[in-house]
Amino acid sequence: MRGSIVRPLRRSHKPEDVGSNPTPASNTIANLGNELSCTRCGSSRFWKDGLRQTRLGSIQRYICRDCGHQFSEGPRTQILQDPPRHAPSESSERSEGVRRIHTLNIKSEADKLVLCRVGAAQTTGAKNLAEVETRIQEKAAGATVPTADIKGRIIEFAWKLKKEGYSESTIETYVRAIETLARKGVNILDPEEVKEAIANQNWNDRSKFNYANFFDAFAKIMGIQWKKPRYRPAEKLPLIPTEKNIDQLIYGAGRKMGTLLLLLKETAMRVGEALKLQWSNIDTENNRIILSNPEKGSNARVFKVSPELISRITRLPKKTERVFGNSLRHSYEIQFLLMRKRLANELNNPALLPITFHTLRHWKATMEYHRTKDILHVMRFLGHKNIKNTLIYTQLIEFETVDQYHVRVAKTIEEACEFVKSGFEFVTEMDGAKIFRKRK
Repeated sequence: MRGSIVRPLRRSHKPEDVGSNPTPASNTIANLGNELSCTRCGSSRFWKDGLRQTRLGSIQRYICRDCGHQFSEGPRTQILQDPPRHAPSESSERSEGVRRIHTLNIKSEADKLVLCRVGAAQTTGAKNLAEVETRIQEKAAGATVPTADIKGRIIEFAWKLKKEGYSESTIETYVRAIETLARKGVNILDPEEVKEAIANQNWNDRSKFNYANFFDAFAKIMGIQWKKPRYRPAEKLPLIPTEKNIDQLIYGAGRKMGTLLLLLKETAMRVGEALKLQWSNIDTENNRIILSNPEKGSNARVFKVSPELISRITRLPKKTERVFGNSLRHSYEIQFLLMRKRLANELNNPALLPITFHTLRHWKATMEYHRTKDILHVMRFLGHKNIKNTLIYTQLIEFETVDQYHVRVAKTIEEACEFVKSGFEFVTEMDGAKIFRKRK
């Protein structure tokens, strides 16, 4: 570890004497020359990272915006030089581990995502960007870019994405992709090395295309000149499962997960949008759900939903402002994967395994187009601002015709109007009566 670290100054007096007359933390900076800087790289660019409790009192912690190093300064501290880099002591290695970026004391989920996605301390055996330095040295002995610079650039990239207004899920996806390249020993500050690494990976064209786009965003924001490689993956039609398979997942899941799946089935929301719904967005009197915070720049929408869904939602515990609690999206994804695998085994139905949260959005959009043949209606329903994103749902699908429709016959204008209000569509007229149908 380079630079210096902050350690408490040992005193001969008793601990109770320290607690009885503590030195204010505000005096620390004055005692150190009124200049606060990173103890590794000397940068004065940093974020506050919560408080650390010691026997001397609370000490403010900081995280460097340039190298990602975590350091702290507090009452009665002194600057000590580290042991030589070629012969680190066990205590200095432990100190370095303690100062890794972690998520335990970050106050908000946004801070946790932006500041601590890089090198997050996890359980024993978890990987983080501390491994990048070793892999880069093993891969290229002549590398001159320090690991701290790479970590600092990734942190800065995430922070700039947040300032540009990108959603948390998008930032997480981009940062994870750049981290993946770094963990493979790639110098992400060298565009040609990134190109070579992507080309040599045992990935399909779709994955290479995505990683090229991820790094393209990184290069533009960080001011790196490069020419994006030309990968042209084949366009695949989205998976459209049968309604029977979707219902098996809904009614085989637990109360909260089943409610979430039914919500995605009826509204075609993105799972991130659904998890952000608050109780104030639920109109129980009119069976409506208001999506006021859409993702990916989509339009806000209002959905008319079934009484069953409203009933399920109202039975959920109201412990937080959000309908589905404050758990992260990743927790729901893991829970869904385990539940899906269990149901596929119990029902001996492997067709459940390819279904994801987003599959339900594709299914609902396709059903809406099949029902209305109105692409503009589907575009508004999904919240798209560009119709090109909606045209994929005009694909032709063979639907089963047995027991797939409710059929009603209207003999008067009043009956026909009631059927139309209930969602039935006119089919034909025979013997003076009008025939309507609605998909089950």
